[in-house]
Amino acid sequence: MASSHRHYSTRLGGLASLGLALLLPLTVPCSDPHTDGLPKGKLNTSGSDSWAVVNISLLQDFWCQPASRLPREQLSSLIRSLALLQVPLKAWQLSCLANLAARLSLQEDFALHPPSLLLFYNLSQVKESNCRAFMQHAAQGDTGLLANLPDQRIALQHTALACLGGPRQQLSASDLGLLGILVCDMDASRIVTADPSVLQNLLRCPQLSATQRAALNTLLASGRTQLGPPGSWNLEGLQALGTLATYISPNLWEKVEEAVGLDLFCSMVAACREGRLSQCDARRFVTSFLESKANSASLRPKRGTGGSCIRGNITAATLHDDLFLVHYDCTQLESCLSTRVLRANLNPLLQHPLPAECQRVIKTKLAQIYPHGIPEDQLRLITSLVYLYSGAEIDQWNITTGDTVVALLASDVALENQTEAVLQKFLDHRGKVTGALLVAIGGSRICWMSPQQIQTIQPSEFRLAGALDISSCPQSRKNVLFAKAREAFCCNRTTGAYYRFMRPYLGGAPLEELRHLAQANVSMDIDTFTNLNPLVLQNLSVGSVTNLLGQNVGDLQKARSHPTIRSWLRSLNRSALDELGLDTSPTQASTTSGPPSTTRRTPHLAHTSGMSGIGTAAPASGSPPVHLGYLPLTVALPSSLLWLLLCQAPSGPVGTAQKVPGPWTLPPALHQGDRAHGHQIQERRSC
Repeated sequence: MASSHRHYSTRLGGLASLGLALLLPLTVPCSDPHTDGLPKGKLNTSGSDSWAVVNISLLQDFWCQPASRLPREQLSSLIRSLALLQVPLKAWQLSCLANLAARLSLQEDFALHPPSLLLFYNLSQVKESNCRAFMQHAAQGDTGLLANLPDQRIALQHTALACLGGPRQQLSASDLGLLGILVCDMDASRIVTADPSVLQNLLRCPQLSATQRAALNTLLASGRTQLGPPGSWNLEGLQALGTLATYISPNLWEKVEEAVGLDLFCSMVAACREGRLSQCDARRFVTSFLESKANSASLRPKRGTGGSCIRGNITAATLHDDLFLVHYDCTQLESCLSTRVLRANLNPLLQHPLPAECQRVIKTKLAQIYPHGIPEDQLRLITSLVYLYSGAEIDQWNITTGDTVVALLASDVALENQTEAVLQKFLDHRGKVTGALLVAIGGSRICWMSPQQIQTIQPSEFRLAGALDISSCPQSRKNVLFAKAREAFCCNRTTGAYYRFMRPYLGGAPLEELRHLAQANVSMDIDTFTNLNPLVLQNLSVGSVTNLLGQNVGDLQKARSHPTIRSWLRSLNRSALDELGLDTSPTQASTTSGPPSTTRRTPHLAHTSGMSGIGTAAPASGSPPVHLGYLPLTVALPSSLLWLLLCQAPSGPVGTAQKVPGPWTLPPALHQGDRAHGHQIQERRSC
C-alpha cells in the first residue's frame, strides 16, 4: 500500500496531508481533469473490475451531468454507496439524482437508497404495495432539503396519510413510526391528539412553530406522556426530552418540583458551556425557566432594596456555578458584578446562556471598562454580544486579523450592519478577504458585505472559496456576486466546467447568460432554478426554460407554488402551460384518498419487481457523516465511478483552468475538506 500511495502522491499530495486514504487502482489515468464525460480508452466495468474505497469528501462533490452517462448498474452502485456512507448531499444534487434514478427505473430499490433521496422521487410512481415501506424510509430523511419544492413537501404529507388509509382523528404509535419527520409539517392540532410517542417525532424537528410549542405544552400538561403529570416529573424523564425541554412554558415549570427543575437547569447550563447544547436553545430554556421563578419567594430578592446587591458580590467562583443565573437575575447582576471581576472573568461569564437583558448589562459594563473601544483580544470573547453594537461603536474597535473577523461573524449572531462594519474595520487595517476567510464566515455573511467590499475580493481568492451558498442574499447582492464570480471563473475551457463553478452564483445572472446556458444543455437543477432572478425569469420563453432544465423540467410540478415559479407560470398563456404539462392549481392542504399527482414530462417508469419492504434501514443522509480520517473498507465502487468523482471538475475551486496559474489548482478533496471544516464553523443555528 505504501508504494501505491507514493505512486499517487503527485495527484493526491494535498489529500494525503489531510490523512485521507484512497486506493486508486484505476485502469485509465485521469489525464485531463477538465474532460466532460467518461474516460476514453478501455475500461473494464465487469464484476471483476478493480474496486476502490471512496472517500466521503469526494462523494460530496457528486455532479449529475457526468453521472447521467453511467449505465444502470453503476448508477445503482453509486446511490447505494451514498446511502451506506451517509454522504450528506445537498438539495440541488438530490433533485437531479432522483431524476436519473427514475429514468433508469431505480426507484424500486428505494430501501437501499438514502432516505433524503426518496423525498425527491416522483410519488405517483410509488406502488400501492410499497407505499408504507417507501414512506417510512423517506420519513427518515431531511425535509428541510425541500425548502424550494413546496408542492413536493405537501405531496409527501398527502401520500403518507393516504398510505395510512386516509385522514385520522388520532395518530397511533404505528402511524407516527411511519410518518417520522413528516410530523413536523403537520397541524399542531394533530400533536395534541396523537399518541404520546409523537415526542420522538418532534425531537427531529429543527424548530417548532408557536402553535406547535403550545400543542407540545398541552400534551405534556395532560400527563399522557411517559413523564406523567408535571408534578411527578423527574430529571431523567426531562433529560429524555432533549431539546424539547427548552420549549416548556413558564406556566408548566411552575407545576414542576423545584429541586427537579433546578437539577435540569444545572444540566442544561453545563451542556451549553461544554458545547453540547446551542446557546440559542439554552437561552430559550433559561428565559422560560427564570420567568417561572420570577415570583418565587425562595428565589426572589427582597423588595425595597433599590439597586443594592442582595445576593452577595459576584466572584470568579460564583461564575462557575451552573445555578449562577438562578441566584442572580439581571438586576442583581448589574448590582453585584464589579468591573474588576468582569474584566478578569469575561469568558466564563459569557459561557452562560444570558438572557438579552443581562447581555445588555454586560455591554454597559464593558463600555465602562473600555471607554475607547474593546481590545482585540477581548473581541474574540464577545461573539454572543455582537448584535448589540452599532456601527459607530464597532468603529472604535481594532480588527487586524482574520481570526478576529471569524470569531465575531461565524456564529450567525451578528446582523447586517455589524457584518459590514466588522469587515470594514478589518479592511481599514490592510486586511485581505481571502478564500479561507470567505469559507469560514459562510455565504450568508457575503450577502451583508457592501458592494465595495465585495469588489475588494481578488478573483484568485474567490476561486479558492469555491461554492458558497448565497441563496439568502438580496437580489442586488446576488447581481454583484455574479459579476465577481464570472470574473473568477471566466477562463474555464468548456461551458460544462464554467457552469459547475458558476452554479451557486446564477441567482444574479442576466438574461443573456441564462439563454446561453439553455443552448448549452446544462440541465439546471430545480433548486438552482428557483433562486434565479424573478425579473429575468419573466423574460425566458417556455422553450428556453425547457432547454435550461433539460431532464429536470418535470420538477417544475414539484415547485409550482414557489414564488419565483408561480410568478413565471402566471405570465404564460394556456397553450404554453399545456406545452409544459403542468397543473398550476395550488396544492390543496386537505388529505387526498391516494398519492397526489406529480406527473412529469418524462417517460413513465417501467415497473420492475423491486423490493416491497425496507429491510435493513439505511441511515438518513442528514445523519452525522463518517469521520474523514482513514475510511474502513466498508464500501467499494467500480474504478470508473471513482474516475467520475476524481476527474470531473467538482463544484469547488479545483482545477479551474490551466490558463489560470495559482495555488487553487490543488486536488479536489483538499479544498472540499477545507470547505467542510470552514462550514462546520459557520453552520450554527441562530436564534
